[in-house]
Amino acid sequence: MRVCRDIALKTAFRTAVALFVLLLVSCATVAPQDTGIEPPHYAPSPVTNAERPVVGLVLGSGAARGFAHIGVIQVLEANGIVPDLIVGSSSGGVVGALYAGGYDGRAIEKLAENMKESDIRDFIFPDRGFVRGHALQEFINRHLNNRPIEQLGKHFAVVATDLREGKSVIFNRGNTGMAVRASSSVPGLFQPVHIDHRDYVDGALLSPLPIRTARQLGAEVVIASDVSRQPESNSLFETIISILDQTIAIVGRFVAAQEMSAADVLIQPDTGAIGRFDFEDTRKAIAAGRTAAENALPRILEVLQARRKR
Repeated sequence: MRVCRDIALKTAFRTAVALFVLLLVSCATVAPQDTGIEPPHYAPSPVTNAERPVVGLVLGSGAARGFAHIGVIQVLEANGIVPDLIVGSSSGGVVGALYAGGYDGRAIEKLAENMKESDIRDFIFPDRGFVRGHALQEFINRHLNNRPIEQLGKHFAVVATDLREGKSVIFNRGNTGMAVRASSSVPGLFQPVHIDHRDYVDGALLSPLPIRTARQLGAEVVIASDVSRQPESNSLFETIISILDQTIAIVGRFVAAQEMSAADVLIQPDTGAIGRFDFEDTRKAIAAGRTAAENALPRILEVLQARRKR
């Protein structure tokens, strides 16, 4: 009887595990539709403007804190400041792609407020990550009518990290959603994105605030929105998420500092109270972005005026 009971328990356990796996897999989204757009890639094409200095807007990484970029964009728009080039990293790439694709600050805010976590995260049974990333790719492509980067209306680029060679790469052509997904694929959380026989992960690993990329692409005046934060000093780090968040904050703050001095104007929204994964704090982040941009506005106007006189 005991043997039969043990066999029955083992069989029930295996069945439960199998059903759990099937449930996880069934919750994942299917692969994205083939849009016929070529994969993301880089093509040297510096932005030029004969009438005035080329203005580049750099939007840094920061997950949920990246919503602050929306408030920055709104203040720039309200004061007639229109960038010629937008460069983003990770969440900055998400906001930047929508802005480059024709959404103004208010329209992006509306999208953000109506966004559900399932719109951008498709959890799967973990192999190389817990999130597939197809949902984010589809979200971007759907809202941009499947336009490639070169057809967005404004010059746009995102940075990602080549996992094999450990170097930062630029995507300024091809599939917009896939490029943004690659730039946002946090290692260990998102699956790496496979493009042309290479794997790509989060651009924030090597360039959380891609100011040098903006310069490389022709920006003569760089306005950078930095939503990185100081590492927490009073937390106990009792969960995997809190440890991951602190690790990213430590690395991100250090790496971002390597490029900050290259900006003409550095906008730093006060997003310290907003965690990387606090997507319910959208309005708070946007408000922080507006406040920081308004405080930086005199400096922005001063820099633009000085450059016009040359």
